[in-house]
Amino acid sequence: MTIYYILLGAIALVSWLISSKLKRKFNFYSKVHLRNGMSGAEIAEQMLTDHGIRDVKVVSTPGMLTDHYNPKTKTVNLSEGVYNQRNAAAAAVAAHECGHAVQHAQAYEWLSIRSKLVPVVSVTSGMSTWVVFGGLILAASTEGQGGQFGFYIAVAGLIMMGFATVFSFITLPVEYDASNRALAWLKSKNIVTQEEYKGSEDSLKWAARTYVVAAIGSLASLVYWGFQVFGGRD
Repeated sequence: MTIYYILLGAIALVSWLISSKLKRKFNFYSKVHLRNGMSGAEIAEQMLTDHGIRDVKVVSTPGMLTDHYNPKTKTVNLSEGVYNQRNAAAAAVAAHECGHAVQHAQAYEWLSIRSKLVPVVSVTSGMSTWVVFGGLILAASTEGQGGQFGFYIAVAGLIMMGFATVFSFITLPVEYDASNRALAWLKSKNIVTQEEYKGSEDSLKWAARTYVVAAIGSLASLVYWGFQVFGGRD
C-alpha cells in the first residue's frame, strides 16, 4: 500500500507541475497578440466555416481553461479567457476545440469510440475503487463461497476501473489529432504569423501532456489493484 501511495503521489506531483506549466504558458502566450486582430470566437467560427460545418455554435463558458466541445449540443464552448481574447493562446485553444468538431463531423474513429464509452465511464469511474476494496475485504473476512464471492466483486471492480483506463488512453489520439488539425489549419490559412504559430504550438503541446499523465496514472492504479486482487491467490 505504501508503494501505491508513493506512486500516486509522484504522479500527482508531475500532474501538478505540468498543469502549472500549462497555466504559465497560457498566460505568457496570452500576451502575444494576433496581428490579424481576430478573437478566439472569430477564429473558431472561421475554422468551422472553412470545414463546411454550419450546425455547430460557438458559445462562451465561465472559468479558465474550461474549453470543450460538446457533441450532444454541437457547441464549441470557449472560456472567457479565450472567447474574447485576441492572442496566440486563445487562437490555439479555439482552433483545438474546433478540431474536435471537425472530428465529429468527419466521424473520426477514435472520437466515436470515446463517445460510446462516456456513459459507461461516467457511471463506473467513481465507484470502481470502492468496489475493488469492498470485494477484497469481503474475500479476506470470509471463507468458502463468501470469500469467492468477494473475489468476484473485486474483479468486477477491476473491470470497471479498466474502462476508465481504456478511456484515458483512447483520449490521447483524440486530443493529439485535434491539435494537429488545429495547427494545420492555422498555418495553411495564414491565421497566425510564424511567431504566433510557435506560441500556439507550444500551448497545445503542454495541454496534451496533461492527458498523458492522466493516462499513466490511471494505468498505474489499475495495475496496483490488479496485483492486490490476484496476487494473493494460488
